[in-house]
Amino acid sequence: MAAGVLVTGASGFIGTWVLRELLQREARPVALDAQRPGDRWRRVLGDRLGDVVWTDASLTDRDALQAVVEKHGVSHIIHLAALLTPACQQDPFLGCQVNVLGSAAVFDAARRSGRVQAISYASSYAVYGAEASADAADSEHPPMFYGAFKQAVDLIAEQYWRHCGLRSVAVRPHVVYGPERDLGLSAGPSLACRAAALGESYTIGYTGPAGYDYVEDVAHAFVRGVFECPAGATIVDLPSERATPEDFVRMLECLVPESAGGIAVDGPPIPANVPSRPRNISQLFPDWRPTPLVEGVRKTVAYYQEKGR
Repeated sequence: MAAGVLVTGASGFIGTWVLRELLQREARPVALDAQRPGDRWRRVLGDRLGDVVWTDASLTDRDALQAVVEKHGVSHIIHLAALLTPACQQDPFLGCQVNVLGSAAVFDAARRSGRVQAISYASSYAVYGAEASADAADSEHPPMFYGAFKQAVDLIAEQYWRHCGLRSVAVRPHVVYGPERDLGLSAGPSLACRAAALGESYTIGYTGPAGYDYVEDVAHAFVRGVFECPAGATIVDLPSERATPEDFVRMLECLVPESAGGIAVDGPPIPANVPSRPRNISQLFPDWRPTPLVEGVRKTVAYYQEKGR
């Protein structure tokens, strides 16, 4: 029987691509999100959209989550739902409720059900501080509430393994880019790809280097992580190819020559989050091969050239 996989945050950017990979694997995805799915599902999932089961159970309701697990025969969970950095900074208490309490509810519903084999969940490079300098320990201190909440969930996952035997893989991407990324400051390069493909102008609103992970790689990490989860509470960093917004502009001008002069860069430096002790996903999956940045940009441009907005 096909595996039942609960995906929290399934209406979001990464969640949609996770659903796509699960459907390609002939799994039975059960989607949970506070937001109803929009056109993104239609564009990415196509004819398979009807194969996704939808639930609007509350992320922080442990009993409701357990009922979903049992009703739909869920054996694996991919937990993506969270409030992002701006929302957590604006209302730290709400951010803690959703990101920490909601994650604890997911783990405890899995524990109580007795049927969930593994959980993969979204951690983040935001757990890391500034690039290591004189005091390398500073790189392990999250600079924002969002990173602190993610670090708390990593510690909670470890306790569920230690005391309950619940296996998990935490996946830490840096900046995720690709088709259908449209929210947040770091969506700038993805929106620039869309603008170049559609013959529009656009300004990426930040400067400075960051690591970038292509969305299909990120989705694959969550799906492979949950189905091939080893014993323990494992944490993996994605490779995150380093680039600046200006690098994206140069790639776009090569791929779409007519975009030259139409894509600009202007804004403050993006915060640097650099691990002092990287845990590359290749340590878990030695055959891991990330999509090169130039290829991810090419695929993103091609997506919008085919589908439009």
